[in-house]
Amino acid sequence: MSTTTSKTQKVYRLKQTGFDNLRIVEEKVPTPKRGQVLVKLKATSLNFRDAMVVSGQYPSVNFREEEGGLIPLSDGAGEVIEIGEDVKEFKVGDRVCGTFHQEWQDGELKQEYLTNVLGGTANGVLAQYRVFEEKGLIKVPSNLSYEEAATLPCAALTAWNALTHNGIQSVGPNQTVLILGTGGVSVFGIQFAKAAGARVIVTSSSDEKLEKAKQLGASNVINYNTHKDWHKQVRELTNGKGVDHILEIGGKGTLEQSLKSIRIGGQVHMIGVLAAGASTNFDVGTGVLFSSAILKGIFVGSRGMFESMNKAIEINDIHPVIDKVFEFNEAKEAYQYLLSQKHIGKIVIRVD
Repeated sequence: MSTTTSKTQKVYRLKQTGFDNLRIVEEKVPTPKRGQVLVKLKATSLNFRDAMVVSGQYPSVNFREEEGGLIPLSDGAGEVIEIGEDVKEFKVGDRVCGTFHQEWQDGELKQEYLTNVLGGTANGVLAQYRVFEEKGLIKVPSNLSYEEAATLPCAALTAWNALTHNGIQSVGPNQTVLILGTGGVSVFGIQFAKAAGARVIVTSSSDEKLEKAKQLGASNVINYNTHKDWHKQVRELTNGKGVDHILEIGGKGTLEQSLKSIRIGGQVHMIGVLAAGASTNFDVGTGVLFSSAILKGIFVGSRGMFESMNKAIEINDIHPVIDKVFEFNEAKEAYQYLLSQKHIGKIVIRVD
């Protein structure tokens, strides 16, 4: 069954690193095979990881030279318009997202799952149409628009995994969560932590962004330009105890201060590498040892985690924070806006 109205589509391809190499091309709309689903994409969203792919800072990228380049971006949402034989879970008209890890269905992350990651080792979603394997899709929350749903696969799921599926202790009432920054993962972290009943502390260099964080539910905010040693403010706000959870974005020097902010036995969730390659001569081992902290990398999450997150989004009527929406032909401008770090929450590209 099909509702396809076009035989060709516009697709962004990236042949090699550099924004000059990101170009729109015209290609045939693919046809779904057995077990596959054709999706007409309605919106996509950007993560810092996507800028790293273009700039050459992200590991394990397959530029797919034989296809004319990699289709970028991992996060998108759209409508099912055609299904192949034996597809059981989806029907034409369903609203869906692709999963970041196409192979990671449930359980722990395994090495073999890393060979099929959207916008990195596999083609992404910066296109008008894309074919997915049935297991690589998930229905979107009923309370969200396509543009809102397009922000979920990487940023939202990373925050959800860190705070609720960390394998140690999920965030909840009587706990304090420290959120670094106001980017995509961080803002979802604020929303999920508040929904769980936790107290939230947020850091940023912008008073305007901190005001927005308070509107989203942050109990306390810290401007790290005003307070260079912001871990001291965190300790003061927690009566010297420290916080239970930290969403650590990998900024320059932030891990050192995070380990000085965490309570004994608390959890530091490494969710990003904003300052990849920067060196502060900090002895991580000593910091972890004397804080007894649990330091863990969070590489997005599984389809099972995505399902539980979507239920929580519906139950709590959580809506992603979208800073700005760009048109499909403005993708390069969207990347540049991301790199300016002026945004709060997510940047979306509407697909026409």
